[in-house]
Amino acid sequence: MRYRILGTTQAIRTDGTTVPVGGARLRALLTVLALRPGRTVPVSVLVDEVWDGEAPADATGAVQALVGRLRRALGADAVESVEGGYRLAASGDDIDLHRFERLVGDGLRALTDGDSAKAAVVLDDALALWRGPALADLPDRTAEAARCETRRLDALRARHAAALALGQAEQSLPELTALCDSHPLDEPLQALRLRALRDTGRAAEALAAYDDVRHLLADRLGSDPGAELRALHGELLRPAEAPSRPVGNLRARLTSFVGREADIEAIRGDLAAARLVTLLGPGGAGKTRLSQEAAEAVRDAARDGVWLAELAAPVDDPAAVPEAVLTAVGARETVLFGAGAEEIRAGLERHDDPVVRLVEHCGRRRMLIVLDNCEHVVEAAACLVEQLLGRCPGLTVLANSREPLGVPGELLRPVEPLPEPVALR
Repeated sequence: MRYRILGTTQAIRTDGTTVPVGGARLRALLTVLALRPGRTVPVSVLVDEVWDGEAPADATGAVQALVGRLRRALGADAVESVEGGYRLAASGDDIDLHRFERLVGDGLRALTDGDSAKAAVVLDDALALWRGPALADLPDRTAEAARCETRRLDALRARHAAALALGQAEQSLPELTALCDSHPLDEPLQALRLRALRDTGRAAEALAAYDDVRHLLADRLGSDPGAELRALHGELLRPAEAPSRPVGNLRARLTSFVGREADIEAIRGDLAAARLVTLLGPGGAGKTRLSQEAAEAVRDAARDGVWLAELAAPVDDPAAVPEAVLTAVGARETVLFGAGAEEIRAGLERHDDPVVRLVEHCGRRRMLIVLDNCEHVVEAAACLVEQLLGRCPGLTVLANSREPLGVPGELLRPVEPLPEPVALR
């Protein structure tokens, strides 16, 4: 059984069906227990939180009767009797709130580690768990619900920071604007909105927005903008001096790279002449590393980034290839959760087909996708590449495989073993 308390309290069976939990007090009881899965909740706490300070005459008997009703709804083993109280037989991951907390932590760590694509995916999964106001069926939910909403805002900030790092400022700007309207004194959110304006070529609007924020902080709080906003203001005033950030998900290599300089130059020429270049060679020949180094060498020609999609395990199902590439380029459907989200969603609805969403994402961009280990799913990879190249004129693909993809226009580049002096080095 899984439980939802981010919105109206619900119990969900393993087959996905909802268990009816009727009655405000019954849902309140389940909410209180689900806040502390696997832990004993004393009867006194249950009385205080379920009856909101208006305890019945026979409080112990009232709790016992309410627990009996909950067991009849969920099953006799769902709520355990322990000395002094009751315990919900569930783990943290069975409760949407606790699963949300874990996913947000994972997403924030990925963002700190520089893996913005992973952060975006994990944070989307976390935010998708929200269905309405947290702890909606708890009579006095003010303090705990406020803590949940604060954590949700942390997740939203991090999700938009990941989007900006992935070059998705245009997609993020509408919701960032709505969030800043709802939280005008939130400086980190305001900084993200200014960055999104700058990254979409609207530096003048960003400067005007900074002035608005500065006046707002002075009027409401009697303070100046903090260090982050002031530093960003300085960058906006000196756009030529602002450091450019590479777009994409290529990770920094941890070891040196020797002996393939001529190969890299050859591949650079191949990528200038063809839109699909496939590095061919046996396992262990160094195709993966060579493709990443070659992609790094042509990064300047890919205005919208260089993106690595790894098709080795766990991508063992050919049907999963489009979704894997969609995730790698940070283009999984963005889920909107902030103020005004319903209106924004209405204008941004997309098809569920990952190939369609990839075409939408790549269609107007100039980018390079590196497909690693295509031999595991070569037919699915070839089918996807042919569709994308035919519909995305600014897209180039650098693949590596033990066999050709067989797509029209494919340029094959064999990867030979290293010559002996370099191999020894």
